[in-house]
Amino acid sequence: MPRESKNKRIAVVMAGGSGERFWPLSRQLRPKQLLRLTGSGMTMIEESVARLTPLIPPGNIYVATSRILVKPIRDAKPGVPDENIIAEPCKRNTAGCLAYATAHILAKENIGADDDSFGNLSMAVVTADQSIGDAEEFRATVSAALDAAEREKALAVIGIVPSRAETGYGYVETPDDGRPLDGFTEGIPVYRVGGFHEKPDGERARHFVASGRYLWNAGMFFWRIADFMRELDTAYPALSGAVRCMTQAMRSGDKSEVARVFEQLDNISIDIALMERARNVLVARASFPWDDVGAWPALERTHTPDANRNIAAGDAILIDSRDCIVYNDCDSPSDRVVSLVGVEGLVVVATHDAVLVMPKERAQDVREVVSELKRRGAPQI
Repeated sequence: MPRESKNKRIAVVMAGGSGERFWPLSRQLRPKQLLRLTGSGMTMIEESVARLTPLIPPGNIYVATSRILVKPIRDAKPGVPDENIIAEPCKRNTAGCLAYATAHILAKENIGADDDSFGNLSMAVVTADQSIGDAEEFRATVSAALDAAEREKALAVIGIVPSRAETGYGYVETPDDGRPLDGFTEGIPVYRVGGFHEKPDGERARHFVASGRYLWNAGMFFWRIADFMRELDTAYPALSGAVRCMTQAMRSGDKSEVARVFEQLDNISIDIALMERARNVLVARASFPWDDVGAWPALERTHTPDANRNIAAGDAILIDSRDCIVYNDCDSPSDRVVSLVGVEGLVVVATHDAVLVMPKERAQDVREVVSELKRRGAPQI
């Protein structure tokens, strides 16, 4: 069992992404986090909240997103109170997102920016667009990461044991001696972080996996807000200063000052602004199945294939076809059927107003289609 925390634990679900690589299913007002992509029947944001609620009550879970997505997310009823869906004034990457969310939560909790304890609040940060195969093991790992962060007054991340030499993920380095920290329950090892490594080339990725010392960086973060602010004061003082200014402005109801401060922030990720510079960072080693569901081929890892290694969602007929992915949007008002005959390695996606056909190895290039549609001012975005 996880230890009982003396801190009030809250969670922030980052849900502001556009998910362009899942076009034509993903649109500006229905991005990846609002899609059903894992075979569970739930949207990805619903899954993200549902995984957390046995650990953190819905009233303590916040969703951070863009202004244009507040209504679609509320309409999707992800399982949190409407007032816990936070609208950032503009896009400022994950560092800005977490600065704004922190200020919002401090103001809501009526905690002043000069309170060095920051109300003894602990924060878990997850994203709204990941596939996690074992919710119970996920919660045990989150508990271990929070326990470690609170006990060690550290920042913590979750690291996934790599199943392949993936060049699209960042990696977290663990110590040479392979020794985890002592004193944690759940049987989940926690290590001091030796370094963060951004997306490697194939040779380095193979070395990382072969060494057994490197984990995939899952993009989840855990800390006491007091430690988050202390580390930010050293690593990126402009950001911690903005948190304090926005907290004060929110408490006084000065929305224009909040927007002014936020808009001046750098467009930078929390990984670069803080995690790679912080002095005291831990990683909890995870054993649950995980995927960031970054593009259409990820469905091969979240769905069960047929005998010919095809994945089909919606009404589809596949004859003499292999290694294909078909997604016939069941939300479209149509009796359409999608049929494939004698093809291999294709992705075919059909919605009410668009069709995408491409080789699986070109999945990252869907963004080029979206860019062209934007250039045309087309309605299919």
